[in-house]
Amino acid sequence: MSNKKILVVGELNIDLILNNIQGFPEVGAEKVAENMDFTLGSSSAILASNIASLGISTSFSGLLGKDNFGEFILNQLQSKNVDTRFVQFSDQYKTGITVVMNYDQDRANVTYCGAMDVFNINQLPWEHIQEFDHLHFSNYFLQAAMRPSIVELFKKAKEAGLSTSLDLQVDPNDAWDFNYKDCLPYVDVFLPNENEIIKLSGKDTLEDAVEEIRKYSNILALKLGDKGGRVLTEAEDISIAPYLNNAYKDAIGAGDSFNAGFLKKYLEGASLKDCLEYANLTGSLSTTAAGGTGAFGQKDEIDIKIEQIRNKEL
Repeated sequence: MSNKKILVVGELNIDLILNNIQGFPEVGAEKVAENMDFTLGSSSAILASNIASLGISTSFSGLLGKDNFGEFILNQLQSKNVDTRFVQFSDQYKTGITVVMNYDQDRANVTYCGAMDVFNINQLPWEHIQEFDHLHFSNYFLQAAMRPSIVELFKKAKEAGLSTSLDLQVDPNDAWDFNYKDCLPYVDVFLPNENEIIKLSGKDTLEDAVEEIRKYSNILALKLGDKGGRVLTEAEDISIAPYLNNAYKDAIGAGDSFNAGFLKKYLEGASLKDCLEYANLTGSLSTTAAGGTGAFGQKDEIDIKIEQIRNKEL
């Protein structure tokens, strides 16, 4: 087991999730959703919450508005034993929110960025960086003030002796302006999904995209949804089938839960194959409850559910 500590850096927002929607939204028309959930959102916070639930000592650095949503997020993180010493509050900007409209296994999102738009590299707890073993950053494209400093962020973390990981997420502008050639050499574990790596590389197929990005990456951990996962280094190329379950609720946060599982095992010194297998299991577990964190309760409960998924009993 590892006692390593992770600092998660990134955006903080609420997810308002609508399910069983009677048709697609139309201007001038009203649609009815039969179910609604209100949960902790944001890629960064979901990962932090879930990796903490998996037993890794976790701290968070981000920015909230001084409002009810901000208080809710802070309480949610603290309830999962995430250290929130380095979460700051803005007097000027509101806490972000994403409205998630679910349609089968796909979804349409609308996000108000708020405070996440102005959070920047100078607000990280650099004076405490030596307390940590690993730095993770999520959702590059939704954090405008962090984007110009992304290479510096990872370079400084590596110079401080930390291992690092990155999950880009989707670019709402579909421009994919990310300097992967300069940044990825400072990223130990890069965690894109299939669509993201294709878009980022500018290639037409997954294989061409992988060949382009792996030139610059160290460990490339690919999330392939219902096709499982794949991890590549200069020397290895490992694919593992998904762990499907019969208790599917939604896929919100499944990718972040994959990340949590992969990074937990990575920090514990496991083989890349074991990291990938556990990531597939935690990604599958996430889909058994609404929202990104609902399936991650007490550690012993998580272990039981993961074994049920592994043995195809769930």
